[in-house]
Amino acid sequence: MRTTAAALADPVFVSAETFSQRAFKHWVDRRPLTDLNRYELVDGRIVMSPPAGWGHAETEAIVIRFLRDFVEKHDLGRVFGSSAGYNLPSGDTLEPDASFISNERWAAGPQVRRGQFLRIVPTLVVEILSPATARRDRTEKKRLYETNGVDEYWLLDSDSREVTVFHLIEGKYEAGTRFGVRQKLRSRVLPRFEISTRSLFA
Repeated sequence: MRTTAAALADPVFVSAETFSQRAFKHWVDRRPLTDLNRYELVDGRIVMSPPAGWGHAETEAIVIRFLRDFVEKHDLGRVFGSSAGYNLPSGDTLEPDASFISNERWAAGPQVRRGQFLRIVPTLVVEILSPATARRDRTEKKRLYETNGVDEYWLLDSDSREVTVFHLIEGKYEAGTRFGVRQKLRSRVLPRFEISTRSLFA
C-alpha cells in the first residue's frame, strides 16, 4: 500500500548502517549532483532531511547577510551558509543553516583544505525550523551543539516569527531567551549586535 504524505509524521530518514566521519564524507562525495537532500552524521548514522522550500532558503539568506555584514564590518571572524559541514569532536557531522567562527577559534584551528568539512567548533550556530527538522533542531541537534561547545545557538521559528537564543554556561545551555517579532535580537558572542527580529524573516 502506498504511503501518503500526510501519513509521514517525520520525513527524515536514518541509515541502519553506521559510519565514521571519514566514511561519511566519502559517501557524501559520491552522491549524484541531482540529489538535493541534506545529509548529516549523528551517533554514527546518516540522517537525511528533504529540501525545506523557498521560504526557508530566503530566511537563511537574510540571516547570513545580516551576520556577514556585521562580522565583516567589525572584523570578528567568518560566516558560513548551510553547505558548510562541521566534523565535531563528538564524532558527529552537522550542517547548520548558518554559522559564525570567531577569529580566535579560526586561528586556533585545525585548518582543512577547501572542499573538506570544517573541524573547528563554531562560535554561533543558527537553525531555521522546518516541518521536517523542527524536532531534531530543538532536541538532538541542540544537545550536540551543547556537548561540542557551541557558545550560542539560535532557533528561528518562521511560524511564530520568534528567535530563541541559547547561551552556553559552564558547559550547558541555559533555558533560552525568546525574542518576539516586535523585539530586538541581541547576541553575546557578537558584541553590539542588535537587530529587529522582524527583519530576519522572509
